[in-house]
Amino acid sequence: MHWKHAFAALVIATPAFAQPAAVSPTPCASCAAWNAPQKPFRIYGNTYYVGVAGLSAVLIASDNELVLIDGDLAESAPRIAEHIRALGFKPENIKLILNSHAHHDHAGGLAWLQRASGARVAVSPWSAKLLARGRDLPDDPQFGAALYPIAPLPAIETISDGQTLKVANLALTAHFTPGHTPGGTSWTWLSCENGRCLHMVYADSLTAVSANNYRFTDHPEVLRYFAKSFSTVEALPCDILLTPHPDFSRTFERLKARDGGNANAFIDKNACRAYAASSRDGLTKRLAQEKAKPN
Repeated sequence: MHWKHAFAALVIATPAFAQPAAVSPTPCASCAAWNAPQKPFRIYGNTYYVGVAGLSAVLIASDNELVLIDGDLAESAPRIAEHIRALGFKPENIKLILNSHAHHDHAGGLAWLQRASGARVAVSPWSAKLLARGRDLPDDPQFGAALYPIAPLPAIETISDGQTLKVANLALTAHFTPGHTPGGTSWTWLSCENGRCLHMVYADSLTAVSANNYRFTDHPEVLRYFAKSFSTVEALPCDILLTPHPDFSRTFERLKARDGGNANAFIDKNACRAYAASSRDGLTKRLAQEKAKPN
């Protein structure tokens, strides 16, 4: 069947595909730039980038059974589906959808993608609470800081720290990395290419970002979260690092280098340690700023 006819059939079967343009743009200052077009590409083995210009979404494939990590903005979801098709896969074959953290720029498209595919959605307990509610929670450092609503998900599974989820021959392990949000989760799996298997890491955001009136100094439990998360990420077996915002893992810089002839541009065994160290430095600077400007 010609792909256009197949797409038309899917529209009839699943209204979520019917009018991608009907997804209203999120009215944030950065959202249009984040959602700019980005050609999808293979990262390594069975792992692909299917996100948009400023927000990552990662597809892991096992024949006709797929796992997707992150749904980006609400208006990104139709574009993610198009990217999956452009790579020769079918969005309706997504069996499992995972998330890094439940903010509108990484989880806004999850409900649309779940409706389109019928996939399971599995997230941390805190993220599940937010995704069922569709709005930010008071213990999020960014609570009240113009976080946009997320379309609530009617069916959500909760996971535990260290749990491995399987789809066909794929196995992805959850590593709770709270701090940026209480429910932050990083993911690891193996991807193989030409007999060489590498440790893939999708490390959640580790930045100390907050609402204007929030002081991390006043929340020792969040500082403990961050300390745990930094240690977790720097200790992970890590050959290729990916992050929810692609610039933090130099995704497109590495892609350009690979396209220029460096076949191993994505491979960096020090990337996770460097990411954790940079994030730790960022928190230290934030705490120094708070100390210099007391309440």
